Amino acid sequence: MDGELRESDSGKEEPANGGSLARNFAPNRWVKLNVGGQIYTTTLDTLVGREPDSMLARMFLQDGSMKPSERDEQGAYLIDRSPRYFEPIINYLRHGQFVCDSNISVLGVLEEARFFGIYSLVTHLEERLGQQDDPQSDDRPLTRMDVIKAIIQTSVITELRFQGVNLSGADLRKLDFRNINFKYANMSHCNLSHTNLNYCCLERADLQYANLECAQLVSVRGLCANMEGANLRGCNFEDPTGVRTNLEGVNLKGACLESSNMAGVNLRVANLKNANMKNCNLRAAVLAGADLERCNLSGSDLQEANLRGANLKDAELTLMVTPLHMSQAIR
Repeated sequence: MDGELRESDSGKEEPANGGSLARNFAPNRWVKLNVGGQIYTTTLDTLVGREPDSMLARMFLQDGSMKPSERDEQGAYLIDRSPRYFEPIINYLRHGQFVCDSNISVLGVLEEARFFGIYSLVTHLEERLGQQDDPQSDDRPLTRMDVIKAIIQTSVITELRFQGVNLSGADLRKLDFRNINFKYANMSHCNLSHTNLNYCCLERADLQYANLECAQLVSVRGLCANMEGANLRGCNFEDPTGVRTNLEGVNLKGACLESSNMAGVNLRVANLKNANMKNCNLRAAVLAGADLERCNLSGSDLQEANLRGANLKDAELTLMVTPLHMSQAIR
């Protein structure tokens, strides 16, 4: 029967139809997590119900934006984080209340909440710690409120820079960041969904595992940015004036770019290993020298795209909108 699990030769449960386990989970199915050597048992509904944009939810949602991690010999999903700080987080996902023993650092839980993208808990803990005197406060990531204040207080004719600023884990969804300089900024695990980043400088910025779903990225300058594991589903990169978005040398390993409009984008020598680029518009895109090994390009439009010197080993090229000519890869 479709969706049933069977025992593999290694003793782990696998879908009987050969599909990914995440796509066959029912909301009430029990899931085992091995966090730093400690086993936690919970339900899929707990992981995805309260924070559907979090890393934990994306690991098990059916959209495939992020694959589940490897499993141990007992079939528990391995997560290399501290179990000491994870327990308050899983309890928060269960009942919506933050409960923490006196011998556990709230700051430690906050850092883990940022890592997992539990934004409602991040906001609560930031407010809780806001009045405390912390000698390391200068190193703390900026919050959504900090960023909004900076935008409001800056004149529209003045260049706003967040160059080299720590924004990791911040909830920045639906904000207007047009023309802002984020060069070298730490934006890992940020929630940037539905954000306007047109004409921004993201050169060498760290956007690992950030959520940029449906963001506007027209004419972005993102040379050598690190976007490994990021969610860029449904993004728009195409400038109607013909100016190319420059993502030369970007790291998009394992990223999800499904259904994005990337016409004319410069992805020269980019790392796109294992990236999900299904149904992308890549017309006239520059992919020369790019690493597309095991990249899923099914259903994409590569008409007039430059694939000279690109690594297409084991790439998925079925259901192409227009046929891929050999001249595109050798010119």
